[in-house]
Amino acid sequence: MRKLLLFVVAVSCLSCQTEKEIQKRKLTDIEFKTILEDSTLSVRAIEILDQESLAFAANNNTYGLYNSEADKWLISKIEHDSLDIEFRAIANNTIDFFMISVGNPALLYKTGDTGEMELVYKEEHDNVFYDSMKFWNNQEGIAIGDTTDDCLSIIITRDGGFTWQKLSCSKLPKGIKGEGAFAASNTNIDIVGDETWVATTTGRVYYSPDKGFNWEVIETPIIKAKETEGIYSMDFYDNLMGFAIGGDYTKPADSSANKIRTLNGGKSWQLVAENQSPGYRSCIQYIPNGIGNELIAIGFKGIDYSNDNGETWSHLSDEGYYTIRFLNDSVAYAAGSKQISKLMFK
Repeated sequence: MRKLLLFVVAVSCLSCQTEKEIQKRKLTDIEFKTILEDSTLSVRAIEILDQESLAFAANNNTYGLYNSEADKWLISKIEHDSLDIEFRAIANNTIDFFMISVGNPALLYKTGDTGEMELVYKEEHDNVFYDSMKFWNNQEGIAIGDTTDDCLSIIITRDGGFTWQKLSCSKLPKGIKGEGAFAASNTNIDIVGDETWVATTTGRVYYSPDKGFNWEVIETPIIKAKETEGIYSMDFYDNLMGFAIGGDYTKPADSSANKIRTLNGGKSWQLVAENQSPGYRSCIQYIPNGIGNELIAIGFKGIDYSNDNGETWSHLSDEGYYTIRFLNDSVAYAAGSKQISKLMFK
């Protein structure tokens, strides 16, 4: 009898714990704190380096590092042949900080031994345009860009970012003429473990199971008929659950076929919340510790929230940004035109 009683108590406790775990949170408000304001900047790339440090790179040759504990910025500029350089993709591998420019020539920099940024890769081509960048680990990283020959541009480092090699088209799935990615928020790539997903302007998802050695491509049902349509942003909560958003930035209110979800690691994608707000957004992110339920979509027309993995959405704010990164499940940094802000979700 005593054993049976203990079993009943244990089952009851487990039931209470499970019920508590699956209870959904409902965010309804955001508190904004502007931490950087500059009328000359358009910021589409930010990266949280650690609990106290945030990095960004932007137009006007400009990049910077924020210390949240001291509430101070260190802001610098890159000079290269008198070029007007715009950065829309950055990354870090816990050792160094990296940034790559859009347009011709493509310039990829890493922090050097002296702390100054050093040029480690340069590519010249009329169509060169790199869109996003991410690392698998301290040694291996990837950046993706628009088609220059007959396939998507993919460069990879295997030595900590000191050297980068461009993949031959023979190593990639057959490309589509003009296929590229939208350099809107540095979220066209996502990585979980060794697995990698790359989202393109043609609404396709490139998938590699082994850190870029082998690739396949998956079609998705997202809207993609025009050059301004396709996947703008993608995020994976784990190696099975992912979400992507897009639309048409020239028609930001249009919400037809602009949100897709996968539950099988990107092997197939389904439309969700079709013809329901939000319309075009440039960045989608899962909220940490939300067991895959909580999502934030952000763009120049505002911020939207879902607590059921994208089935339904609520509009939290009209404040416009291009990209967002979460520090924890309640605090994030967002960047956009002329500003970077700290967001506290409630």
